[in-house]
Amino acid sequence: MLGYEALYPENGPKVFAISSGKGGVGKTTFALNVSCALSGRNDVLLFDADLGLANVDVLLGLSPKFHIGDVLAGRCQLEEIVLIGPRGLKILPASSGLVKLTSLSESQKLVLLEAFDRLTAGLEYVFLDTAAGISENVLYFNLASQERILICTPEPTALTDVYALIKVLFKRYRIKRFHLVVNMIRRPSQAFEIYRQLLRVVEKFLGSISLNLLGGIPVDRRVSEAIRAQVPLLELFPDSPASKAIREIALEIANLKTDPLEGGLQFFGRKIMGGCA
Repeated sequence: MLGYEALYPENGPKVFAISSGKGGVGKTTFALNVSCALSGRNDVLLFDADLGLANVDVLLGLSPKFHIGDVLAGRCQLEEIVLIGPRGLKILPASSGLVKLTSLSESQKLVLLEAFDRLTAGLEYVFLDTAAGISENVLYFNLASQERILICTPEPTALTDVYALIKVLFKRYRIKRFHLVVNMIRRPSQAFEIYRQLLRVVEKFLGSISLNLLGGIPVDRRVSEAIRAQVPLLELFPDSPASKAIREIALEIANLKTDPLEGGLQFFGRKIMGGCA
């Protein structure tokens, strides 16, 4: 558990989309571990929002009986598929290999709207681990969130693709507030260097975008060991360099001031029906 009193939202959970421009940047591993870092003292839900390619349950060695596809098909309620992970973390599993879920219909979005409204009551934090890229599902879940955390690595392709995601969200939906986590850095200063590169491009081509650096996570061999063991890094190697960095980022997240009127699951209907039809 974190060694501080996390801030509790006054009007429902703080809702964060965790996204990346491309795959292979450690997005789901980060989403799982930062959720664990905030669990224990807080009631936290991690939704595997990569609906066609489930990953969170795999990282934990879980075999869910039902998944989001069963909810959308009317076979069960959303509350019935929630799993309990480390530190009491609530996990909402996705499906695997169901292509039809990679692009939700309007009726499916409305089903999720109603179900999430019930499920998130009383939660402090909700993290949406989206798919990589700029699909309609990715845009949908980013619109539904109060804050957007973007994950990239120092690779040029990762930087280019995360800029593409910012550009689409800004151009299509006028979203202007983003947070950046730079994963797999080789030296402490590298996170800020990557942040400055991205910020220069954003300011040049998009203008008034708010881009906040949450921190960097060093290359750490313990990460792959934890993945193979199917145990969260923070549980298996709590003192590893990457674990320490993730806890620092979790502290930054806990202290972010969010506007309850700027996104949030309770605003799915107003925002999605108006801009993502």
